Amino acid sequence: MFEPVADQVGGSLVLSALCGALPLISMFVLLGGLKMKAWQAGLISLGIALIVAVALFKMPADDAILSAAQGALLSGFFPIMWIVINAVFVYNLTVHTGHFDVLRRAFSKVSDDQRIQALIIAFSFGALLEALAGFGTPVAITVVMLMAMGFKPVKAAAVALIANTAPVAYGAMASPINALSDQTGFSVETLGAMVGRQTPILAVIVPLILVFVVDGKRGLKQTWVPALLCGVGFGIAQFVASNYISVPLADIIASLFSVVVVVGLLRVWQPREKVLAESLVGATAGTSTGSRVGSSADSSVGSSVGKGGNGDEVRDSNSEVFKAFLPYVIIVVVFVIVSIPAIKDVLAHRPFTLSGTDYTPTAIFPGLSDVAGAQGGFKFDWFPAAGTMLLLSGILTAICLKIRPGAVVTTYVATYKQLATAIITVMAVLGLAYVMNFSGQTGSIGAWLAGTGSAFAILSPILGWLGVAVTGSDTSSNALFGLLQVTTAKEAGLDQVLMAAANSSGGVLGKMVSPQNLAIAAAAVGMAGKEGEIFRKVFGWSIAMLAFMCVLVALQSTAVLGWMVP
Repeated sequence: MFEPVADQVGGSLVLSALCGALPLISMFVLLGGLKMKAWQAGLISLGIALIVAVALFKMPADDAILSAAQGALLSGFFPIMWIVINAVFVYNLTVHTGHFDVLRRAFSKVSDDQRIQALIIAFSFGALLEALAGFGTPVAITVVMLMAMGFKPVKAAAVALIANTAPVAYGAMASPINALSDQTGFSVETLGAMVGRQTPILAVIVPLILVFVVDGKRGLKQTWVPALLCGVGFGIAQFVASNYISVPLADIIASLFSVVVVVGLLRVWQPREKVLAESLVGATAGTSTGSRVGSSADSSVGSSVGKGGNGDEVRDSNSEVFKAFLPYVIIVVVFVIVSIPAIKDVLAHRPFTLSGTDYTPTAIFPGLSDVAGAQGGFKFDWFPAAGTMLLLSGILTAICLKIRPGAVVTTYVATYKQLATAIITVMAVLGLAYVMNFSGQTGSIGAWLAGTGSAFAILSPILGWLGVAVTGSDTSSNALFGLLQVTTAKEAGLDQVLMAAANSSGGVLGKMVSPQNLAIAAAAVGMAGKEGEIFRKVFGWSIAMLAFMCVLVALQSTAVLGWMVP
């Protein structure tokens, strides 16, 4: 049996870690430096990972190839891209019927200022989608919503990616926390409470960054009040929910509360100037001029008013506004229903979920039976999977909006074509992640970082960031490094719960730079192949917030903020 060894290369842990990092370094250089298309960078980096695994980490070639296949198919396509495909399918249905334009005008009625729209759509609504589905769904949906509001493609992608940070640790009904609990042995409640004393602080910062990204220093100066209230409201609600109510419901409660706070503020306060859809190039419209897009002095409550494609005013009926929001209402209702314990338990068994000895990775890929770490059980939850729930939501949407079956099928096929390069990218990167994991490359990097002793408190979030940057998932990162974090903390005399939580809290900041999420954002805004441009837009923010999280965790490991550890 192939057993990965941490110091495989030359008997040196440092050299092994550096060699193990080559696929990651290659990916970032190809994307950010050489501006290569993500699917090409992903395939090349996968090739490098295979070469390093076989030539330097002595993994049998057939095992390396099978590891890549398992990652690409049983993680990359399903469940990750299965979610994205069906999320974009729902959006495309609303575009087909014209209801997405109605939705855009409805959001304009709440506020026609794009800085406020970034807070409500990207941050708050995105957090709700993260809570319900996760795994790229909020980016896929909110980025196209921002585009419909008039955001330029790169800016829409950057805003959606940056916003998808603070909610991630509790995404998909706290899946990352559950994975961390499975690895570390600590309860979901304990870990959720600790994460709830880290990410809420991050949540205060993120909305301020969003208004800066949308409108620079002027945006920060003019809209810091709603941004701060949005972040503080979200952070307080996330802390209270995760510590005292329910860990799985933390993001749902926080997202809804933050919307209430912002909408409530807008009833008594408006920014002095507004950044409108037409003024993204730099011009603004003062509220005193009356040039407010999407509003009318005599508009009735519940209706939506905006500009049509020819500049004429368009008034949407209450019925049309309801239909525009209906797909997202259906999504929320479907995910809430399948989250009911009794229903969730039924769906966790056959025929809805396939598991057992017939569905282990080694049964599907027999050659992996001689690779240590590849023998775990595999649950093929084809029906309760978030992607299937989104597909079901799409079918229900088509029925409610009375879309012809032929048009539904055509739209679904077109969605696959639209996401073709994103599918290749994600499958390549997940294949890369599995090769790195099974060959020992990831383990060498983690073991090297773990050897820093008490200084590991500063590096702990970096390990989580690295895991998410590679896999695109905080859940996967926690499964990958959770036990390592706890083991290292014990050896270094650090709090084990704190270090385990730091893996998840640091990991959320790696999501915006992960190749698969970049590919999702780029595909959604019609920029497939230009992921490097989006990467350069968000990389600095990712590193800056990671540095902040490292300092926070370091202080929480000392007497300065040690009182925050439950």
